[in-house]
Amino acid sequence: MARLVARRLLAAVPVLLAVTFGMFAIAAASPFDPVKQYAGEAALRASAETLDRLRENLGVGGSFAEQWWRWLTSVAGGDLGVSTTLRQPVAQVVTERIGWSVLLCAVAFVAAVTGGTLLGVAAARRQGGLLDRCVTSAAYTLQAAPPFWLGLLAVWLFALHLGVLPAGGLTDAGSDTVTAGSLFRHLTLPAAVLAVSQMPWFVLYVRQGVADALREDAVRGARARGLSERTVLFGHALRSGLLPVLTLVGTRVPELITGALLVETVFSWPGIASATVRAATAADFPLLAALTVLATLAVLLGNLLADLLYGLADPRVALEEM
Repeated sequence: MARLVARRLLAAVPVLLAVTFGMFAIAAASPFDPVKQYAGEAALRASAETLDRLRENLGVGGSFAEQWWRWLTSVAGGDLGVSTTLRQPVAQVVTERIGWSVLLCAVAFVAAVTGGTLLGVAAARRQGGLLDRCVTSAAYTLQAAPPFWLGLLAVWLFALHLGVLPAGGLTDAGSDTVTAGSLFRHLTLPAAVLAVSQMPWFVLYVRQGVADALREDAVRGARARGLSERTVLFGHALRSGLLPVLTLVGTRVPELITGALLVETVFSWPGIASATVRAATAADFPLLAALTVLATLAVLLGNLLADLLYGLADPRVALEEM
C-alpha cells in the first residue's frame, strides 16, 4: 500500500505540471486581458506604457511559458500570489473557503453512497418488482437532472413553499454567528441536493452488482447451506456487488466538484464556488491557477482512494500491480 501511494504521488507531479502548463497556454490564447480586467474602465484611458508596467507588476508579462515558470517558482517558494479580484492573498482566499466546500462535499458524498447502496440492494433483491421499477426509473430520471435545477426546485419547495429550511447562506437572519444549529439547518438542503444528484450512479451500480452476485455459485451455495436471506444478501452478495462501486468513487470526484460549485452558487454557500466564478470571469489568474491545482489534486486523490479500497476489499487484487 505504501509503495502504491508513493508511486501515485510521484506520478501526480508530471500531471500537475502538464495541467498547469496547459492552463497557462489556454489563457494565453484567450481574448481576455487580465490587465484590462484588473484596471476596469481606467484601462480605456491608460497609455500603453502604463498598461505594460501594470502587466509587469501583476506578473503577466512575457510569453505564457515565462508566466508559467514564474508562477511555478513562486508556488515552490510558498507564495501563491495575490487575487486581483478579491485583493487578498490566494492562500488566504482558499483557506477561508475550502473548509466549507470540503464539509459540503463530504456530507453529500457519504449520504449518496449510503443511500445509493441501500436503494440498490433493495432494488436488486426483487428484480422486476414494483420497488425495482420505481427505484431504477427515479435513478435514470435524476441522472438527467442538472444539480442547479434540483437546487432551485428544493429552494422553491422546502424554503419558499413549506418554509421548513433556509434558502441559503450559513447564518440565520440578523445573526453573524455560526452555531451548530444554524450550520445543520443551512447545510441540510444543499447537502441533500448534492447527494441526490450523485446518488443515481451508485444506485444503478449497486443494483447491477448485487443482482449479478445473487446469481453466483458462492451465493447459491450460501442459500443451500440454509443461511438467512439477510445474511446471504448483506454478507455475500453485497460484498461482491460493491467491488464495481469502489471503482466509481474515483470517477465521480470530478462531477462531485462540478456539482458542488453549482449547488454552492444556488444556495450562496460560503465555499470555493464564488471565488471560482469570480476568478474565471475576471481572468484572476493566480486564484484560478490555485483552484485548478486543487481540483486536479482532488481527482488524483479520489482515484488513489478507489484503488486502495478495491485492493483492500478484494484480496485477489495485488496493490503492487495497480
